[in-house]
Amino acid sequence: MSRTPKDTRGRIIDAASSLFYADGIRAVSVDAVAERAGVTKKTLYYHFTSKDELVAAYLAARDQPNLRRFAKWYDEGEGEASDRVAVLFQGIARAARHPKWRGCGFLRTVGELANLPGHPAMRIGAAHKKAFEALLADRFHAAGLVSPEATARQVAILMDGAFSALLVHRDPAYADAAGEAARALVASALPGGRDRSGVPAGTGDGP
Repeated sequence: MSRTPKDTRGRIIDAASSLFYADGIRAVSVDAVAERAGVTKKTLYYHFTSKDELVAAYLAARDQPNLRRFAKWYDEGEGEASDRVAVLFQGIARAARHPKWRGCGFLRTVGELANLPGHPAMRIGAAHKKAFEALLADRFHAAGLVSPEATARQVAILMDGAFSALLVHRDPAYADAAGEAARALVASALPGGRDRSGVPAGTGDGP
């Protein structure tokens, strides 16, 4: 039975995803992707007009699976929103312990393309990060946070900071530390929120 064009395109994206994530987009040639996918270079270019388009497809393929994973971690967590958001960072810490973990594919790709702001993958990376922020805002709104959108953006920044620190130090403890910071941040934004000392937010002895 012959493969359909959709099967072939999917194999190419799978091959590109494996190679790009492991080695980076600049280090991987189109020839290497074609060889991994078991197709000719001509076939690859039939489905993708350029390497830039293939890189964009690689990131697009990661978008929904990553968002679903974050949503699952949060929704299956226990406790208040502050506890559930910490679970996201615990999940990243677990992933970082795997020998094949190479960090956030979106951040790494955007970093390689920083001098090409018009690259299609840059738009996909930005859209993915905004979608993660929106996911958090939705959950925080449901939990009754005082400022769900602002808190979601702050937690998203902590998440990207955790990804960066993990790449530098290769130590999952940095994800755990960021998770504790996110927990405190979200706890302070809950109705009647308390800081880590247990004092209700805004009732300290200072001015």
